Amino acid sequence: MASKKKKAAAAAGGAAGAAKAARNSPYVQEIVDNDDLRDNIQQAYESARDAYDRIATAKKPGKAVFDDKKLQKDLKLAAESIKEAGFTLRDAPSGGSTKSGGGLGRKLLLVVVAAGLALALSEDLRKKVLDTLFGAEEEFEYTSTSTPAGGGASGGVTTPAATTT
Repeated sequence: MASKKKKAAAAAGGAAGAAKAARNSPYVQEIVDNDDLRDNIQQAYESARDAYDRIATAKKPGKAVFDDKKLQKDLKLAAESIKEAGFTLRDAPSGGSTKSGGGLGRKLLLVVVAAGLALALSEDLRKKVLDTLFGAEEEFEYTSTSTPAGGGASGGVTTPAATTT
């Protein structure tokens, strides 16, 4: 029982340490303090979500990427918002660190574009994402419980009898 308490205390200490490191991060502080940065992040998220919804509901997602003007507009808006957020974060104070953070915006943009293209071009990945989000589709297989009437000379194929009223 003592080992469970030690593990819980260690996990709590790790979480507290991570929270303290996040609180002291200049990037987190910039997100908290900068309204424009938060707006850019929110706009990027909403545009990316709208683009994903359009790709997910398209009959031919690969074609939609090239033909759907609203999808292209959403992707462009998401990319521009991520770019602006990246510029803002790049200009944030470094907090005394000598390591430059200038590639964060590019990495975020690359991840969003790659994820969008992967979803648009891979039917299996799209199915996995949709199954994860909305639950797996039920497989339906129909098996007949009746047998065809009259297995005579026609090889078991029957035609419906004409009815008169």
